[in-house]
Amino acid sequence: MTSTPAPGGGFADLGPLRAQARRREQKAWYFYDWANSAYYTTVLSVLFAPYMITVAGRAAGCGDDADDTCDKTVSVLGLHLAAGSLPFYLTSFATILSAVILPVVGAMVDRSSRKKVHMAFFAWTGSFFAALLFLMRGDQWQLAAFCIVASSVLAGCSLVSYYAILVDISTEEERDHVSSRGWAFGYLGGGLLLLLNLVVVLGHDAIGLGTELAVRISLLSAAVWWAGFTIIPFVWLRNRDPVAPVDATGGLWQRSFGQLWTTLKELRRYPMTLTFLLAYVFYNDGIQTVIYAASTYGSKQLGFGDSVLIATILLIQFVAFGGALYFGRLAARHGAYRAILWGTFAWMVIVVVAMFLPAENVALFLVVGVAIGIVLGGTQALSRSFFSLLIPRGREGEYFALYNAFERGTSWFGVLLFGVVFQVSGSYRPAIVSLIVFFVLGAFFLLRLDPERGIAEAGNEVPRTVRS
Repeated sequence: MTSTPAPGGGFADLGPLRAQARRREQKAWYFYDWANSAYYTTVLSVLFAPYMITVAGRAAGCGDDADDTCDKTVSVLGLHLAAGSLPFYLTSFATILSAVILPVVGAMVDRSSRKKVHMAFFAWTGSFFAALLFLMRGDQWQLAAFCIVASSVLAGCSLVSYYAILVDISTEEERDHVSSRGWAFGYLGGGLLLLLNLVVVLGHDAIGLGTELAVRISLLSAAVWWAGFTIIPFVWLRNRDPVAPVDATGGLWQRSFGQLWTTLKELRRYPMTLTFLLAYVFYNDGIQTVIYAASTYGSKQLGFGDSVLIATILLIQFVAFGGALYFGRLAARHGAYRAILWGTFAWMVIVVVAMFLPAENVALFLVVGVAIGIVLGGTQALSRSFFSLLIPRGREGEYFALYNAFERGTSWFGVLLFGVVFQVSGSYRPAIVSLIVFFVLGAFFLLRLDPERGIAEAGNEVPRTVRS
């Protein structure tokens, strides 16, 4: 039995056999969220930066106890960068580079009948570079600097194909459920490996390892996890012919960036899609900055030690698993649009409450962590699925590349505001509450969005929950 597009871009009645086949592919698809989240949690969020500062600090002459206050420099392509800031410069450069490269990948994905192959290729190549982080030791940081940029960019490339596959394996009615479950799997998988790695790093003496070897093994484990679990979607997902691909003309530049320019111009035909992208840029930047600033706020303003901060990181990770599933249920009853809007209001409340948290009150800090976890998983999962309804069929790669490029290219706004407010006020309390502006702007654009109109204009079937 074959699937055929229904009028308006949806699916015809595919029958129980086809529905069963879709569910089987959806379960396989979840495992790429499970696979790549280990890289983002263990490597990018927790272990890489402090370890690279230590290694680069030795090379710069800061000694074995270098931290992010080490201002002695190392040379990177002729630039003299403070060892204490090196990993942050590298991840920022990877973010900017991704915003340039992802449109090329998106244009390629839309014309390809092998999306899962592209996803796996980028994942396995990225995990290879991530595995090379194991070689960072002593004062040898140079290879790791290249590898963290390469692995981060390749992870983003793999997600363009992965997000595009979501549209192939789910109907419009199923999209929120599938995206939420995938995101939940990601938080659970990333959280489990992070927990194991923190046990190894913090309890290294009990298992006969040095601190740095324990960190290096943990970095390697994230690469192996990423590569190993990618096998599941690679084996069980099906390749599909592209839907109404845009003809490729001209050279590589014209076929990629030229098509990106065409896509940007075409957004004028989809004003609701553009409105959502603007909303997403603001509220997602706020989310990312809250996560980035939480440990700094907890340690510098509220006076918590590493044990409390680590426990909070793990708590958020596991609560976000339930949060993604909970928001999936909200979307099933009220639609993704309403759930995302409610989520932005919840973020406003969180940053206001965070401003007034008393110092050294662990219980209240953990309560805010639970609230962050609930809203974090839900808003991110439903943003992905809702955006998939606002883009024309056959152009998923391009539009998701644009989605990721917008996210990565603007992710520094919140950090900049947080830093400026702290510098002016001398306190992290006004700095954390200043982030409310991103959620207010996100809600402003969401309130200007007509979801039913946007989905219909993109040629997709309007889900029942949106119409109700």
